[in-house]
Amino acid sequence: MKISRLVKMAGLAGSILFSSLTFASSVNIAENDVAIHGYDPVAYFTQHKAVEGTAKFTATHDGAIYRFASAKNRDMFKADADKYAPQFGGYCAMGVALNKKLDVDPAAFYIEDDKLYLNLNKAVQKKWLEDVPANLKTAYRVWDGIEALSVADTNAEE
Repeated sequence: MKISRLVKMAGLAGSILFSSLTFASSVNIAENDVAIHGYDPVAYFTQHKAVEGTAKFTATHDGAIYRFASAKNRDMFKADADKYAPQFGGYCAMGVALNKKLDVDPAAFYIEDDKLYLNLNKAVQKKWLEDVPANLKTAYRVWDGIEALSVADTNAEE
C-alpha cells in the first residue's frame, strides 16, 4: 500500500511539474507567482531605479504577486495597477518585438509615456533603446499573437 501511494504521489508531482512548465502565462512570474523577481513596480516611477520589494507589502494583479518597498507604494499600485504593472506582462520588451517571451533583469528598465518596459539585460536594453518607437510598434503588434502562448512555445527553435 505504501508503494502504491508513493507512485501516486510521484505521478501527481510529475503532473504538477509538467503543467507548470507548459502553463501559458500572460504575466512573467517566478516561483511563488512573484512578478519582476520581487522588485517594486512603483519605485521605477517614483525613485527612477530598481528597488527590491518585501514580502511584507504585496498586491495581486493579473494572477501575479507584486512586492513593494513600502505600504505607500503598495497602495499606489492597488489604486491604479495598470499604470504601474510592466508592459507585456513583465516579459522582455525587446524579446516580445522578436516574437519571444524572455525573462528580465529588473535593473534593465525603461519608462516611456508613463509605461514600464523591462529587458533581458543591459545589452538587450541598449539594442531596445536604438529605436524605441519602432521597437514599441513591433512589440505591441506581436504581443497580441504571443500573449496567450507559453514561454516554451515562443522560445522553441524553428
